[in-house]
Amino acid sequence: MDVSGIKSWIAMELVSPLAFTYAFLHSPLSLANFGNSPALSLSNPPTFLAGLYLIHYLNRSLISPLRTPSRSKSHIAVPTLAVSFNLINGALMGTYLSSPLAERFLTGAFSRPLFWVGVGLWALGFAGNIIHDEILLNIRRKAKAKGKAKVQADDNNGKNKQEHYAVPHGWLYDLISYPNYFCEWIEWLGFALAASPLPSLASFGSFLTTVTPPYLFFCSEVFLMLPRAYKGHKWYQSRFPDYPAERKVVVPFVF
Repeated sequence: MDVSGIKSWIAMELVSPLAFTYAFLHSPLSLANFGNSPALSLSNPPTFLAGLYLIHYLNRSLISPLRTPSRSKSHIAVPTLAVSFNLINGALMGTYLSSPLAERFLTGAFSRPLFWVGVGLWALGFAGNIIHDEILLNIRRKAKAKGKAKVQADDNNGKNKQEHYAVPHGWLYDLISYPNYFCEWIEWLGFALAASPLPSLASFGSFLTTVTPPYLFFCSEVFLMLPRAYKGHKWYQSRFPDYPAERKVVVPFVF
């Protein structure tokens, strides 16, 4: 069964900030349960980082989809799986940032250079995501403005209505096919650097025992998006014979 692309996107993405907010304020590990409720002020590092998380999802769940002229319908399985992921991730991130572990690590964070390096990477990735999404939105807007008559004619002739696709250009699109994915990785890597100690890389077992939700989120983003980016890159190459040969998949100059 197919569902509305825009409505299903909003519904599945709103799950994350709602789960995050509830866990941040009410999770069993929250400092509130130890008689030390975190101050809901930007002068408190965990709350500052919580604000960055919510800013991202305000754009992702509401601002961006509501500005999208059109989005292809999606099979019900896609938003269902996304709801599950966002529910778990939001709850884990909110629980971590309100926990004694995060409180200890983030004590004095505003005076540490690495914290601001991480925040800077988050801001750079967030801005890059918006810029490259805007390029895609402009393609859809132009197609909608110029293609209404053609779509109607195709429908009258019995042809299937399809979304408009074109080769995007500008900024990192001149280097890679999926700069929005790459920018999101930069964003969440920066968030993890600011919010959490680095996990141990001595072995896979030690990594599993030391990884925290911010790094787990970053790793899961790369794991889930990388195959989609590769598949999409190949699709672009097959659909557009003049697709730029020098354009990489998702990491500039590398892959």
